Formats: sequence, C-alpha cells, structure tokens
Amino acid sequence: MIHVSSHSPPGQSPLRTVQVLGGGSAGSCAHVRSLTSGLVARGVRVTVCAPASADHTYDFSGVGADHVHVPRRNDPTSMAVLRAACADADLVHAHGLHSALRAALALSGRRVPLVVTLHSRPYAEGARAHLLRLLERRVARAASVVLGSSSDLVDRARSRGARDARLAAVALPAPRRPLAESEDADRLRPKARAELGATDRPLLMAVGSLDRHRGYDTLLDATRAWRRLDPVPLLVIAGEGPLRGELQRRIVNEGLPVRLVGPRDDIGELLAAVDLALLPGSWESRSVLAQEALHARVPLVAAAAGGIPELVGDAAELVPHGDSEALAEAVEALLADPARRELLRDKGTLQVATWPTEDETVAQVLSVYDELTKPLPLP
Repeated sequence: MIHVSSHSPPGQSPLRTVQVLGGGSAGSCAHVRSLTSGLVARGVRVTVCAPASADHTYDFSGVGADHVHVPRRNDPTSMAVLRAACADADLVHAHGLHSALRAALALSGRRVPLVVTLHSRPYAEGARAHLLRLLERRVARAASVVLGSSSDLVDRARSRGARDARLAAVALPAPRRPLAESEDADRLRPKARAELGATDRPLLMAVGSLDRHRGYDTLLDATRAWRRLDPVPLLVIAGEGPLRGELQRRIVNEGLPVRLVGPRDDIGELLAAVDLALLPGSWESRSVLAQEALHARVPLVAAAAGGIPELVGDAAELVPHGDSEALAEAVEALLADPARRELLRDKGTLQVATWPTEDETVAQVLSVYDELTKPLPLP
C-alpha cells in the first residue's frame, strides 16, 4: 500500500515531473504506472509521455497523471511534442535507453535534471553493437542520476561514463486479486489447462515477445528431449513477435510439443495453471515472468543471464544461457521430483519477501528527486 502524504511543503508549488516511456516492456510500463500512482498520492504532478497504446493498457491517466501521446518515432513532430511536454518540468525521468536519449535531446540547452532508469540490458550484434555503446555513453553522460534495476546495469552505466549510478528499487505491483486466493481458483485451473490441451500431461509456460535474444531456439531444442517422456509435457509460449513464423515452422516440421498462443491478457490465470515456468533467455534485470512465477509459487527454470541470478537467488533452477541440454535436464528432473518443486515454491515465497515494495520504490525515487531539485544554499 502506498503511504499517502503531501510531498510539497505548504505554500510551495508541487514538484512537476515528466515520466518518459517509449512503449517499452511490460516491466517498465508497470513500474511507471506504480511509480506514478505513488508520486501523485504524495502531491507530485506527473505527466507521462508515452504512446497512446501504453496509456490504454496501463491507464496512467487513471492513477492521476496527465498523459501526452508521444509516438515511438524519432521524427521532428514527435520530438517537438516531447519538448513541449517537458517545458515546465522541474525534473524529467526517462525509462529505458531509447527513451532516455529522446529525453536528453528534448532537454538540450536546458538545466533540468534528468533521471534515467535502466530496466534491461540492451542487445545488439555487429555494427549495431558499436552504435549501442555510443548511445549508452551519450545517455550516461547526460543523466544526472542513472538508476539500474540490477547491479550489472549499474556497473555498465558507470563504465559508460555515468556521473552517478545507483541500484534502483523496482517493485512488481502485486496483482489486485491473486488467483491462488480466489474462490474460483480450483475451477479456473482445470479450465485453463483444458483450453490449452493439457488436462492429463505436464504444462509448461514461457512468456515474452518472440525475439531472437529471448532464447526460444534453445527452448525448442530442449523440447525435443521431452518427447521421450510419458506423458509428453506441453509447452505454451505466450507472446508475439518477428520470430513467430520461424518458430511455428520448426514446431510443425519437427513435431515439437509446443503451442504458440499469441499475446494474452490472462497471464496470471494461465501461470497459476502450469506446472513449471520457463525463462530460456532474458536480458531483463527484473523479468516480469520470473517475479510473477515466484509470487504465484510456480517453480521456475531460468537461464542465468542478465540480472536473473540476482533477482531469484536460490529460488529457481538456473541453467547456463544457451545450453538446451541443461535446460531439458533441469525440466525433466523437476517434473520427476515433487519435493524439489515444493521446496522451490517455499524458497520463492522467501525470495519475494526480500524484493522492494511499491512504497519503498516511490520513497527511493522521491529521495533522488529531492537531491536534484532542492534549492542551492544561499552564500
């Protein structure tokens, strides 16, 4: 629960902040919504600059923010809209690398503090990797403070020239009504399993955009080993992206026990129905799936990449990134060991208790805002 108190002293105008999002990941959008709710409750004026689709999904307006539609494009019109939105801001807070670059350009020539939160490690290969390093340096040097959602992101920001880089408190907003506590849980679980075609077989789930860097090739390689199990586990992958056609062809041509179910708005219900959650490769520092799985007491098998080891500790089975054999073996071992699954559920509950709360997240951000906006002492 966010503690409600006025952040603005009597007689002073409220702090005016702009949160800049490029659409971003589910994690960064959920974080901004939670942060906005807490800031507004404490008397801070918040404008969220994000595509209209993000406001439609996350309802920044509904928690008290002014929403300004800024498309993800970098054309002059979009930049002009962003610059105008930031015109009367006391502080601008950008989320993600590309949003941070746009915010830095919008603030060019103005002495307005820029806070940048990095939620994930950016991914690029070849010539794009060099451009990425240049972009990271530009953002790191423009930011008054960089908040990294994992230690590796803090170290990366420092290596790129950040003047001040700190570990961020980033909470996953708790579901309004966890399915495990719902009166309908026992009825909804078998219904979800039946819909997915796993009434009498183990059900596994991965969630995320169908992009190259998320490890889906490794995951499909692993499913070949599970075909020898009886019954054969079913893997469902929820998400959409450029790899859909390629993955679907592999599933059909190789006869893999996998279903692509597209984007879903009922991930919580599906997750509560599965036996294992799988995270084959993610450079997100605070993977939403990893957090939701531990919250829901669903055993997790994840690649040890990015900030995942720091996030989950010993509450998940971690395997080397890109190692399909290790992934397949970890899944098979867990399916055969109910006691180990129960131990992971209990460890997950303990790990969740160590994560920052929404209130702690808002408090940390406000302390940073105070540092950057408090008046200089008189000589």
